[in-house]
Amino acid sequence: MKTEMISTSDEQTKEAVKAAVAILAAGEVVALPTETVYGLAGNAFDAAAVAKIFAAKERPSFDPLIVHIGKKSDLDRVAIVPEEIKIVVEKLANAFWPGPLTMILPKHPDVPDLVTSGMPTVAVRLSANKIFSSIVRELGQPLAAPSANRFGRISPTSAAAVFQELDGRIPLIVDGGACSQGLESTIVHVQMGEKRPLLTIMRPGPITKEMLQNFGKVEKFRAAKDPSKPAAPGLLESHYAPNTPLYLLKDPSDFRPEAGKTYALLSYTGEGQYVDLHHWRAVEPLSPGNGKLPEAALRLFHVMRRLDAVGADAIIAEPVSEVGLGVAIMDRLRRASTTV
Repeated sequence: MKTEMISTSDEQTKEAVKAAVAILAAGEVVALPTETVYGLAGNAFDAAAVAKIFAAKERPSFDPLIVHIGKKSDLDRVAIVPEEIKIVVEKLANAFWPGPLTMILPKHPDVPDLVTSGMPTVAVRLSANKIFSSIVRELGQPLAAPSANRFGRISPTSAAAVFQELDGRIPLIVDGGACSQGLESTIVHVQMGEKRPLLTIMRPGPITKEMLQNFGKVEKFRAAKDPSKPAAPGLLESHYAPNTPLYLLKDPSDFRPEAGKTYALLSYTGEGQYVDLHHWRAVEPLSPGNGKLPEAALRLFHVMRRLDAVGADAIIAEPVSEVGLGVAIMDRLRRASTTV
């Protein structure tokens, strides 16, 4: 299969949207930009199209997908929201949609079981990316769209990264430029607690715990013992990983290089103790000189890809502070690490 790439410059946006909609309507899959990472999209109501997503990614069928809708009123097409949480779901949608928040809710019977890996719930999001939104609305159907990469690999934040991952596996990549957020959406399971709504953060992301606290009781998800039955997308222990072994350190003193091996450093700022530890093959900072978490989140997957390409024997990752967006960054680094 030849993989075509269409730009969305001013002259080509309408052409790109038209081409993507035509391919999606024919039951095929297309890589599309969102504000978080690029997604591999297919009609969420077409089980055969959804199966092509799993096949292209080599994703196991037990790992559920996120369903993207075109407008808030489309939520009822993919989820059945219980009366006791309707108000909080509406408040969350008004506050964070369109945007990088995914809500887990009871699924509508029209959603194929393959999308949800047989679970009674569905993960739903409304993207803020204008190109993605235009395509969903023009198609008139919700899109199942996990990240556009091979299973377990680094999530793509550019069309070039998608091409590197899926060339020859999919018919079309819509190039919408670099993603503005750089980390996958926050996933929240919305339920009714004993006295107030309960928001369980299944996967941390750009919408932080602090941002959710006004909407209910917020708690962190506790992973089930069976790793083959994830309760939401993106929860597998090993994920977002480069080909080069990556080791996340807790402290500079934990670094013990082996003789004859080369190392690259994923640094927070490009300065400080970790940089001075070793004669690194390469050093890539997440937030050069500043240490700003939003910039670090935006650059994380891009920097991981750059370090993966330098030919080092291992990548050493410096930790960031686990506050705000730092929680999501550390979540991705732990899942990418060979030592969780």
